[in-house]
Amino acid sequence: MSKRLTIALDAMGGDNAPEIVVEGAAMALIRFPDVRFILFGDKNRISPLLTKHGLPNSSTEIVHTNDAVSSEERPTIALRQGKNSSMQLAINAVNSGEAAGIVSAGNTGALMAMAKISLKMLPGIDRPAIAATCPTSVGESVMLDLGANVEGDAENLIQFGMLGAAFARTVFGIEQPSVGLLNVGQEEVKGRDAVRQAAALFRERKLPFKFHGFVEGDDIGAGTVDVFVVDGFTGNITLKTLEGTVRLYSEYLKQTFKSSLMSRFAYLLAKRSFMKMRARIDPRRYNGATFLGLNGVVVKSHGGTDGFGFANAIGVAIDMTANGINEFIIRELTEYGEQEAHQARIV
Repeated sequence: MSKRLTIALDAMGGDNAPEIVVEGAAMALIRFPDVRFILFGDKNRISPLLTKHGLPNSSTEIVHTNDAVSSEERPTIALRQGKNSSMQLAINAVNSGEAAGIVSAGNTGALMAMAKISLKMLPGIDRPAIAATCPTSVGESVMLDLGANVEGDAENLIQFGMLGAAFARTVFGIEQPSVGLLNVGQEEVKGRDAVRQAAALFRERKLPFKFHGFVEGDDIGAGTVDVFVVDGFTGNITLKTLEGTVRLYSEYLKQTFKSSLMSRFAYLLAKRSFMKMRARIDPRRYNGATFLGLNGVVVKSHGGTDGFGFANAIGVAIDMTANGINEFIIRELTEYGEQEAHQARIV
């Protein structure tokens, strides 16, 4: 990175904040020694943790506030009453240009509402989308939307495709990503009207990616496409199902290897291989969902993660800013006429 990046951290967001936030910042600093952090939250609780985890004063700043958004708080209430909360102040730092991006493990709905109000949307985008990477048998793919919008029309799905392709090009380095629409089947007559209409628009428009067509749930693990586009309702259920399946599979393995003396011995023989597999599917490695479409970099960490997971979420924010993803999205929207199409829809 040519210049030092500053990342704003909502130090009070998440189940185990501020401990995991500070620990994650310390881990991230090992990988990104030129990054600076501004931590928003209770200074009396944060300061001792900086010393504990060896974070230097030159790389950290604390902005004190006693207010924080709880995990149960409704977005509307957070907007009205959380103007001095650690979450809102961290977002303000991005809006003012003091920080290049924000990472929070706090309330998802409140974070989305506050960020959308404060940062606004990128020109040419109607709605933001939550995007996250997921492991596949051939590498990694990105999926969006994972819950920012309960439902959306065909134009929203087209925009999600643009956002996801920009992510794949800047983060994965794929020159021409493949994009698929998650559906209940691959036949043209299947699916909701919005999904079928979006497929038709994908095919008729000149866009900077390869449209694969419809994909199904089992294509996610196979990595059939680089970008999986889905409405937020279905995407959130899909994400939670995948996470639950990984936990269930891990529990089954644990029970199996504890079932007998022979099984324990077999585990010892294969322990190294199983450790590699565990690391490969560890959800903490993929922690950090990006709110694409906002005029600023906003990354949501899982609320129950640990320091390692939070460090990876910080890494996502740094990748987004270092690769200039929003500038890239604006250029592509302009080049392929999506901004003009957006203006025509709102007139």
